[in-house]
Amino acid sequence: MTISQDDRSAELVQLMMKYQRKLFGYIITLVPSRADAEDILQETSLTICEKFTDYESGTNFYSWACQIAFWKVRAARKKFATSKVIFNEDVLEVISQTRVEMEEELDERHHALSHCLKKLNERDRRMVLVRYESGHNVKAAAQACGRTIQGAYKALNRIRKTLHDCVSLEVSMESP
Repeated sequence: MTISQDDRSAELVQLMMKYQRKLFGYIITLVPSRADAEDILQETSLTICEKFTDYESGTNFYSWACQIAFWKVRAARKKFATSKVIFNEDVLEVISQTRVEMEEELDERHHALSHCLKKLNERDRRMVLVRYESGHNVKAAAQACGRTIQGAYKALNRIRKTLHDCVSLEVSMESP
């Protein structure tokens, strides 16, 4: 049975939508900055589109995409040579492999975190969400929630501990 070009295009779009955030999470563990990770994600996405005819439907798309991303990171290493933090090839390979191995655990923890965030009161949840939005800091979170900066630091420490404990409990309850 031959799969039409339209079906393959739809499959590509579906897989990219499903795995783009996870692929970004993988890339960001291997590069020095978020901006670099975003650039590499774009390059990886283009290569995935160009080479999608090489992908065998039904196999592990995420693993295949991570391999492409890994080679894009390696190619970008020259750009990172001026960065304060640069890993040698062996460390880069170990980090990459560890990230892939931990993917299931990270998914469980992310799911638990989403559940635990819903348990927070509205003010605490807003503080955390504002603080960790891209480009925001503690000052922005304090202003959004009507707290002093010192009060925001104290609240965020308390909230982080509460979330940590909640996530740990949720994950331990899910584990066999």
